[in-house]
Amino acid sequence: MFIAEVTVPVPPATAFATLADGWLYASWVVGASHIGKVDPDWPAVGSRIHYRFGLWPVLISDTTVVVAVDPPHHLELEARLWSIGSASILLTLAENKPGHTTIRMIERAERGIAQLIPGQAQDLLFSARNQESLERLAGLITARAESR
Repeated sequence: MFIAEVTVPVPPATAFATLADGWLYASWVVGASHIGKVDPDWPAVGSRIHYRFGLWPVLISDTTVVVAVDPPHHLELEARLWSIGSASILLTLAENKPGHTTIRMIERAERGIAQLIPGQAQDLLFSARNQESLERLAGLITARAESR
């Protein structure tokens, strides 16, 4: 199973604050092109981000739902993608040394036709995308921390 990983020079609470802002997801999630609505209690369990995924003019509208959360260490999401299915996404944050947080991301297709893709093939599909997403997230976290 491929685990995307990045380390940022901020404590977990600072890194998690960026994850807790649902309006920023299109800024770092590869493929997300527009956030239409974020539930006011995001990232509480059951709250949702309504988004569009893809390249204009071919966009699919759907939602990402919080399955579990333990701020600032853990965020589990279900990202839905129309009739293709949905994926489980686990983000963990750990302070590996004072003031530095390692963020790890695991994604697995779980519903719909996407779940028929074998695990190793999913790793090939998701690995580059998820690593790029975390690199973008790291840049966003770092820039936000520097601007405060």
